[in-house]
This record gives sequence, C-alpha cells and structure tokens, in this order.
Amino acid sequence: MVVAGYWPLGDEIDPRPLMDALAARGHVLALPTVTQSGGILEFRPWSPGEALEPGPHGTWHPVARPPVGPQVLLVPLLAFDTRGFRLGYGGGYYDRTLGQLRRDGAVCAIGLAFAAQEVDTVPTDPWDIALDLIATEHGVIVTAAK
Repeated sequence: MVVAGYWPLGDEIDPRPLMDALAARGHVLALPTVTQSGGILEFRPWSPGEALEPGPHGTWHPVARPPVGPQVLLVPLLAFDTRGFRLGYGGGYYDRTLGQLRRDGAVCAIGLAFAAQEVDTVPTDPWDIALDLIATEHGVIVTAAK
C-alpha cells in the first residue's frame, strides 16, 4: 500500500514517526510535491533518510522521479471539525488533489491534528473535500464523510 505523508511545516503535527513505522512494515511512502501553482499535488516515492529538495511555499519534497498513486493520504491541517472539513494554508492543493484521487478510485484521507485544533464548524466552500478520519492524540474521529 502506498501511504502519502507530508513534511511538517511550523506547528503542524509531525507525521514522521508514523511514516517511519509504516516504512518498517513494508509500506511504500510518498511525499507531496507542488508542480504547478493552482494544480494538484504529485506524490513522489520517498524513504526515511532520503534527501529532500526545497519546494514552493516552504515545503520539502523528494527529488524528481515518477509519481505514485497513494491509497492512504495523511493530511496536515490548522483546524478541523467532526464533519471532516479542515482549514489548511489556503492554497486549495489538498481539496483539488482529493477530488481528483476520489474520481480516479478509492483513497482514504486521514487528517493529523492535535485535539486542541478542533473547532465547532469549519467554514466551507462547494469545492472543499471532507476527510474520512481525523487522528489526534486522544483517538480517531470517524467523520461524516466516511
């Protein structure tokens, strides 16, 4: 199974320990890459310890190689609600990407957050895509999207 994680920015919860454990269990890991402003994310294979290159918006990504299609997507966020909607950094990359991945087939989108990031309601637009699950230090929330 291909699991796409992310390289944490700022105060985002750090998925790297989880990604290390997944790699140890034999899962293929990938990290997102912004290849075009306003486009969808490309997921490049990556293994713990491999070098990364700086990308746009302060991100880090693997060196150029053929992309892979994830079955599980670990998603960073700034705030979330129990419906599965999230606030990110405002670029819309994850919403566009999730929309495309779901049109192409099944993908499970899991938001990673601290419980303190939960809000009553995240404001949404018609193009926003809900996450399937939210994992916090207090447990996993199955959202209305699931």
